[in-house]
Amino acid sequence: MKTSSDFEKRILGYGLLTAEILYRMPDHPKFLQSFLWQTEDLAPQFPELTRFLDFWEREIDGRIHSVRVAHQNLIDPVDFRYAEGEILVH
Repeated sequence: MKTSSDFEKRILGYGLLTAEILYRMPDHPKFLQSFLWQTEDLAPQFPELTRFLDFWEREIDGRIHSVRVAHQNLIDPVDFRYAEGEILVH
């Protein structure tokens, strides 16, 4: 049986990452703009976020002012429970 890649990522410790990126537009450098981005990423290295920020620096004209990160593991130890019993399927 093949498991889904999403399930494998969750078992490996990936969780929901939310990043708020404050940046300055070239034509209005005194104003800060906000960009909100979400993905599944692995804390504390955050390889997906690092790739995205590298892309931003290379391809987007808006200079990054700051990045605020929130991360939530999608599977915690409390999500696993062992149950005693027997299930019969006809």
